[in-house]
Amino acid sequence: MFELDHTLNTLPPDFLKTAGKDPSKLSVHLIGIGGVAMTALAGLLKEAGFKVTGSDSGLYPPMSDILKEIQAAVFDGYGPETLPLECDLVVVGNVVTRQFPVLEAVKERRLHYLSLPQTLGALFMNRTRNVVVAGSHGKTTTTALAARIWDEAGLRPGFLIGGAALDFPRPWRISGGEWFIIEGDEYDSAFFNKVPKFIHYRPHTVILTSVEFDHADIYPDLNAVAAAFESLMKLIPPDGRLIAWGDDPLVRKVAAVCPAPVEFYGLNEDNDWRVVAIEENGGGSDFELIGPGGFYARLSLPRPGVYNVLNAAAASAAFVGSGGDGRCLGLALAGFQGVKRRQEVLGNLGGILLVDDFAHHPTAVEKTIAALKRAHPGRRLLAAFEPRSNTSRRAVFQKDYVRALGGADRVFLRLPPSPEKSPEGDRLDGRLLAADLGPKASLFEDGLSLGRAVVEEARPGDLVVIMSNGGFDGLAEYLCGRLGQK
Repeated sequence: MFELDHTLNTLPPDFLKTAGKDPSKLSVHLIGIGGVAMTALAGLLKEAGFKVTGSDSGLYPPMSDILKEIQAAVFDGYGPETLPLECDLVVVGNVVTRQFPVLEAVKERRLHYLSLPQTLGALFMNRTRNVVVAGSHGKTTTTALAARIWDEAGLRPGFLIGGAALDFPRPWRISGGEWFIIEGDEYDSAFFNKVPKFIHYRPHTVILTSVEFDHADIYPDLNAVAAAFESLMKLIPPDGRLIAWGDDPLVRKVAAVCPAPVEFYGLNEDNDWRVVAIEENGGGSDFELIGPGGFYARLSLPRPGVYNVLNAAAASAAFVGSGGDGRCLGLALAGFQGVKRRQEVLGNLGGILLVDDFAHHPTAVEKTIAALKRAHPGRRLLAAFEPRSNTSRRAVFQKDYVRALGGADRVFLRLPPSPEKSPEGDRLDGRLLAADLGPKASLFEDGLSLGRAVVEEARPGDLVVIMSNGGFDGLAEYLCGRLGQK
């Protein structure tokens, strides 16, 4: 176990000065470069002109392909030999623990080091007005929507989106104007930087979509989660703005500590931005948005579900509230292509509609199932679910998953992978969950056996939705191949 010198948890002297003159003279090494956000940071660094290297273990597509395309030299593993001789700054990813041997070399060579959020804040968000999208749900989609709206308005925003946004070639871009839009995660920054990532993002405008209990591995209870979001609210400057979901009393309570102007959005009449007249339109949603100063717009979004409409309303309110021209909204939302693994239609295979979704928290699972049922009435919905995240593997949501999955016509449930990562006595009981769901549920040891059962049962007219925040043992690829053959 290695303890790093906390006095070196800074940018090296004159780093910004050299970066401003000739960033190609500086080399940045990323430990854990294969993570989604770390790969995006590598892309931003390369785009800015830095030399970029990294190390990781077991890289796989699409991150391995992206790193190859941007020509970042990547070393395998985390031994001391993976740290290049030429290195001005080390970025330590969230996957790294004190036990990683490479840290010994970082310490011995007295290299300056930062977490990913510290690096973003110091190098890419230090001269921009930053839009931080925070909340327990909807961050990635709302960030992608905001980036598209700002881009449609010709404002050339920089952004970092925590998923593959289909409206852009890459989920990152350096700002070409005065704005930077980023997904603000409440998870820890690094083992030496135990604060929420969004603390480093210098917010000007914040969107707060929701506040629920999550990340049970680092937050003991809902009060601790709420306190983390309150810490972000307090960072918004008086000339900034908070756009918060006003239909939830807890969100309003968190918003109350904000020193900046606050505007609420939602379905209820006491919101500043009201969503009304929502209509499903065959896989999408039409709605009206009413805002301050007589603002009104009739908008269409090619995504089903009330929560997607609310995400669009939040991004729209943040844009207009920041001085944007509301006439840009119609075209921006109507052309929104979405984000991979967010209700992503993988194909209509022999009459069986296959959808892939990132849902893993019970609220997201429930809303995803409800949205798909409304968008595709008449189709039998078969839900394949993998409780893989640090929180979903724990017992805290045992009963909530019964409700969340209850809207599906059939449930194919994988036993929680890597149960040893959760404390004994605090593990989700997959067998009990299947029993509580009743005859509609079947339990499987792995994704392959689950996939075989789905192929056996699915018939034309069905909708199969895959829900996991991981690879699910290659289930999506398997079903794409086998359902097509069927």
